[in-house]
Amino acid sequence: MYTVKEVSKKMGVSEHTLRFWAKSGFFPFVKRNQNNIRQFSDNDLEWVKIVKCLRAAGTENKSIKKYIELCIEGDSTVNERYQLIKSTKQKLLQQMENLKKQLDILDYKENFYQSVIDNNLKDSWNPMNSIQEN
Repeated sequence: MYTVKEVSKKMGVSEHTLRFWAKSGFFPFVKRNQNNIRQFSDNDLEWVKIVKCLRAAGTENKSIKKYIELCIEGDSTVNERYQLIKSTKQKLLQQMENLKKQLDILDYKENFYQSVIDNNLKDSWNPMNSIQEN
């Protein structure tokens, strides 16, 4: 069994966030000990892992709660859970594509500036250089 502090370190999630998620009902099976301290099992860590993944993917808390409720309902909800995971994956793939485009632009600019530095050139893309020339 793990405390919130231990789970925080193990899973890379702040203690505050874990407590918020627990209050939001994201960890339906977390028990408390005699001192009312949350005790996470290895199985609970799997819940933390999927919640962390869904949050990092931009999934709203309401949708995460729905996903957890569907899990609790059982195998009759597998199709709904599949659809939620599939749509989340699609959103992430689109974000990755957008990030790739931004990275390509930054790579281009980095190479441009490296050339300016290496060849002691004027930055032809800087609008301020054309203003100063006039």
